[in-house]
Amino acid sequence: MNILISSAGRRVSLIRAFQKELKKIFPEGKVYASDADPILSGACQIADGYFKVPYLSEPEYFDILIKECTERNIDLIIPTIDTELLPLAQNRSLLESKGIVPLVASENFVGKCRDKREIHKFFESHQVSVAKEYGKNNFKLPLFIKPIDGSRSVDTYLIKEESELTDYHFENEKLMFLEYLDHDKYDEFTCDLYYGKDNELKCIVPRKRLEVRDGEVYKALTVYNKLVPYLQEKLINVQGAVGCLTAQFFLHQSTHDIYAIEINPRFGGGFPLSYLAGANYPKWIIEEYGKGSKIDKAFDCWEKDLLMIRYDDEILVHGYKG
Repeated sequence: MNILISSAGRRVSLIRAFQKELKKIFPEGKVYASDADPILSGACQIADGYFKVPYLSEPEYFDILIKECTERNIDLIIPTIDTELLPLAQNRSLLESKGIVPLVASENFVGKCRDKREIHKFFESHQVSVAKEYGKNNFKLPLFIKPIDGSRSVDTYLIKEESELTDYHFENEKLMFLEYLDHDKYDEFTCDLYYGKDNELKCIVPRKRLEVRDGEVYKALTVYNKLVPYLQEKLINVQGAVGCLTAQFFLHQSTHDIYAIEINPRFGGGFPLSYLAGANYPKWIIEEYGKGSKIDKAFDCWEKDLLMIRYDDEILVHGYKG
């Protein structure tokens, strides 16, 4: 079995996790990486091999992706960024006809995740609360503004005074005016959820976000709290969900009320903490998609109260000409 981590960027820890687990099950297996600029990608330098792909917006993207995967006998593609999820889901049949499986949720579910209003409706259909959305002529301060299709905290605003609002906020139809959940009262958790091929939830690891840098968690802590049994009840079966999903929630410090924020149906940047805590999603993926094994539920397989502190490291590329 050979695996591709696409849009690998700086996902060095994810590459290493899959390399470690793949060698245990398929000793000859390789973990490849792809990127639009692989020479400048740390993950590509660590992978067993890499190749360059055009940007997703280019019409030849899938032709080149399939050609490169076929040459390397790649069986499974694991995406890492939001923008590639829907194209991969939409082209699932094309890829599978070439013997390449994209580990991505259904087109319908990915579409919901990429639209913040639609994912709010999804949560509400599962009796999970979300922040109230205000009309732009009837809102309450403070409020939080974010785009319906945004990621990595781009184009988000905390508005405390009406004077901070601009024409841009009112005229941009993509911007949502939302009830503000006070960070002094709520703790923010990112939950790594694993869904098997049967669309059933197998594992939940809540990670408390202690510090974020450039949109990615920098310091985090695994916490076993109300979110585990709550999500086990509310989201035990989600049609179209497979593999690792990264979901964000706010948990009130005293009342323990839970509000859902969003779901990104892919590995998040902070997943290495869940893996190192014992939630072995790479192993489960290899077993499910490489061996055809069924994965059992494992809601208590990981270490609680494990703190992750990240730091910068160096990768040297010799002979680089620019």
